[in-house]
This record gives sequence, structure tokens and C-alpha cells, in this order.
Amino acid sequence: MKEQKIQGPSIPAVLFLSWFYTGKSPKAPGTIGSLATIPLIYLLHYLQINIYSLIALIATLFVAAVVVTEKVQQKYHLHDPQWIVIDEVIGMLITWAFAMTVDFPTLFLVFGSFRFFDIVKFWPASYFDRMEHGFGTIMDDAVSGIYAGIFTFILQRFI
Repeated sequence: MKEQKIQGPSIPAVLFLSWFYTGKSPKAPGTIGSLATIPLIYLLHYLQINIYSLIALIATLFVAAVVVTEKVQQKYHLHDPQWIVIDEVIGMLITWAFAMTVDFPTLFLVFGSFRFFDIVKFWPASYFDRMEHGFGTIMDDAVSGIYAGIFTFILQRFI
């Protein structure tokens, strides 16, 4: 009798959703995934990306993440597994869109404020977090990124 091998998500899907396996960290995968976004932010800044191109990149990542996340979650009967951290990448990019600089205080503020809002999940992030769909998995972090971005913007401009 031949033993059947159970396969998981494809390597490209895992690479994308786990942000190059950073989401596979045994401790604090969301935090590690958020930190792993900083090299991308540096690259985007180095390439002098403008806000319109950044928004297009975020929108593209968002749509791709929703589609791939939904397929993986449906096929393997998962709901927002910790190893999926592409939502943290998107949330960090949204937060950074409100600052668009890469000095240490700004990146510290982007990272810290995003992690705070991602963990606390103020409404409607908490609503999306409970959705059993790829859209909810990604959207809760997008909302947290908007909150963190507004917070970052206010702190940079008025304090």
C-alpha cells in the first residue's frame, strides 16, 4: 500500500505570504515580519518611489495577498495562521506612506506605532480580524496601518 504524502501550500505562496519565511519565526512572527519590511522600505526610498507609485504597489500587494491568502486558507482549512505576515508588510508600507522618510526616529515610530495598532486592533480592524476570509486576514492590518500612519503623521508634524 502506497503512503499518500500530504502537501502544504506551494513554495511561491509560502514565500510570498510568509514574507520570505520571516513569518515562520517560532517567536513573534508578526513582529519579525514587520521588521523584515524595513529593508523593502529602504529599497523603495533609495529608488525614490513617489507616493502614487507606493499606493499602486500597496494596492497590488493587497489584491495579491487577499487572493493567495484566501486560496491557502480555504484549501488547508486555516484562519489567519501566524505564519502569514504579508499583511504586516502591507500595514507597515501603509504606515510608512504617511512619512516617506527613512531616518531612525521615523522608522522606529512607523514600526512601533504599527505594532501597537496591529496588536490592539481598534474597530474596524477588530471586525475584519474576525472575518474568515482572506480579505479579513489582510484588511485588519491595512486598517491598523492607516491608524498607525495617521498617528505617525500627527506626531511628526505637531510634536
